[in-house]
Amino acid sequence: MNNPFESSHVPQPEGNPFASAGALPQTEVLVFSGRGAEYFGIWIVNLVLTVLTLGIYSAWAKVRRMQYFYRHTTLAGAAFDYHGDPRAILKGRIIGFILLLAYNASFQFSLIAGLVVVTLLAIVMPALLMRSFRFRARNTSWRGLRFGFGGDSRGAYGVFLMWPALTLFSLYLLGPMWHQRLKRYQFDNARYGATAFSINAPVSAFYRVYGVAVAVFLLGGLAIGAFVWSLARGNPSAWIAGPFLFLALMLFIQPYLSARLQNLVWNSMRLGPHRFVSRVSARRLYAIMLTNLIGVVCTLGLFQPFAAIRLARYRLESVTMVCDGSLDDFVAGQSQDVAAIGEETADLFDVDIAL
Repeated sequence: MNNPFESSHVPQPEGNPFASAGALPQTEVLVFSGRGAEYFGIWIVNLVLTVLTLGIYSAWAKVRRMQYFYRHTTLAGAAFDYHGDPRAILKGRIIGFILLLAYNASFQFSLIAGLVVVTLLAIVMPALLMRSFRFRARNTSWRGLRFGFGGDSRGAYGVFLMWPALTLFSLYLLGPMWHQRLKRYQFDNARYGATAFSINAPVSAFYRVYGVAVAVFLLGGLAIGAFVWSLARGNPSAWIAGPFLFLALMLFIQPYLSARLQNLVWNSMRLGPHRFVSRVSARRLYAIMLTNLIGVVCTLGLFQPFAAIRLARYRLESVTMVCDGSLDDFVAGQSQDVAAIGEETADLFDVDIAL
């Protein structure tokens, strides 16, 4: 078995812009070393302390969880790390809880009050989500160098307010375009050190992925409806099977979407001169998700940490970085560039709003 920390080589594709004459591109595979039994101890302690503290410990639980997954993910033999401050995460969750409470309570009071709160949420949420992206990137590092996010408020209001509204008014016909704009905002504004990420996934590719999923859902739904209706004519209790069959259909579609969208996004992404390749199989992902679900149900939830490890390992180890030159030289150059311009000062208003 090959050492996963050693560089491997792939056949040189025709017209590869990264390969020098007569040379093959160097590749580095993401490696995940987490173990279910090890993570179970972290998961159960997080769960118990979160319940005992009425949710307050959930911020510290998230940091422990993120650090475990980041520190067990390596690229070229070096692990990632997460540096998030639990207090900032708790601040974000308090803000999120207050906004959610205000939303629910306002409509109980009056329709006008509810519309006012919805308007206020539309004004503040894009800015909070932008800062959440910035928080996540700034608190992620590899080889001691931080990532960053430079998205502005204008772009945030576009992807978190304008495009959702257009998607709703178009009866979700613009949903794939919204998804493409969101990914473009997320990655075109991300960077590692001083080098920017970029993504060139076309809108048409998102429409193809979602189009297949919708077609499968409609055809499968019609087949299930016809099947249940034919059984119910002689046995009315057969209608009970309908919801379970539709659930099975959704469990079939979800892995397809996850696999195709991961491949689409990563295969379209670059970090400076380097690019990425993702080869997630929808059938393999379906098998993992199905057995994970069975395990979680049969153990009354105790299999959840093992399920998370299995899923993370497959999705991460399906990603390869195709390097244009040595990563050692690249990282050294990034360190010099960042040292020259200086690390950006942390914003006191940055929060992790994700619940």
